[in-house]
Amino acid sequence: MTKKTIQPERLAPKNKLSKSYIEKMVTVCLFLLIPTLLLVIFTYIPAAEMVKFSFEERDQFGVNVKFVGLENYKTVFSTPEYFAAFKNSIYYLIGSFIQLGLALFLATILCSKIRFSNFFKGVVFFPYMINTVAVALIFRRFFQKGDGITNTDGTLNSIITLLGGDPVKFLSTEGLVNICLVFVSIWRYIGFDIVMFIGAIQSISPDIYEAADLDGANRFQVFRYIIAPGIRPIILLQMILAVKGAISVYEIPFIITGGRFGSSTFVIQTTETAFKFQKVGLASAMAVVLFLIIVVVTVIQKLVLKEEK
Repeated sequence: MTKKTIQPERLAPKNKLSKSYIEKMVTVCLFLLIPTLLLVIFTYIPAAEMVKFSFEERDQFGVNVKFVGLENYKTVFSTPEYFAAFKNSIYYLIGSFIQLGLALFLATILCSKIRFSNFFKGVVFFPYMINTVAVALIFRRFFQKGDGITNTDGTLNSIITLLGGDPVKFLSTEGLVNICLVFVSIWRYIGFDIVMFIGAIQSISPDIYEAADLDGANRFQVFRYIIAPGIRPIILLQMILAVKGAISVYEIPFIITGGRFGSSTFVIQTTETAFKFQKVGLASAMAVVLFLIIVVVTVIQKLVLKEEK
């Protein structure tokens, strides 16, 4: 029996393929190099520094830095005022689920065959395009005039007075102020949820809708058995983002009320600790604690709402 010799020509395609693969990997790595460097420089390194600061006693200029170990964490967990602000997250958590339900409802309607649907899509998404500071200032004037806190002037109170009612201190009444801030938050961010749901609903094959229509399924049945299961990953993602946002809300309450009258949040307290009281080490520990809380809540939420395979 003679051994077959392998011709050199037969090895050429393999070598060529290997060279092409290497060139492709080099190209991919070059394209990823700059984003990766930016991510490391502006995200991971500052995060590592923040963890380091959380074990130190230091001001915002880093003068007379002193290593204190876990003292900052002990202060965070032994001070009830810090965690008392988390009760305001309940308002935003309830509001975020109302926002998701309303966004899903509107997205389902806008994906149906209605006139001027594209126009309405642009209208509901427009608030998300406005800067958060501008939105906060608009609604601050809407609820109350002047400093936006202690007086009873404002657009809404003008309408109430015109109708014969008594003006209300929307932003200086504890409890009511958080409801007003949640309303602003829903108005600001619901457009993003609607667009996400619209994209997910439109990704479902039209053949499935046609089959359901031939079987005589009504709109509720189409939503229950086709739309909801089809966009379940997007719903879970939006729920995770909603919980994360409710825990770490900052811009709207800070700009409108400055955290006064029971509207403060844990993030507002963290920034005040760092820049107002100049306790950067303690503020860093608070930020690390908030990060760990978000991670734990996200993991629990993923386990509870685990996607069926």
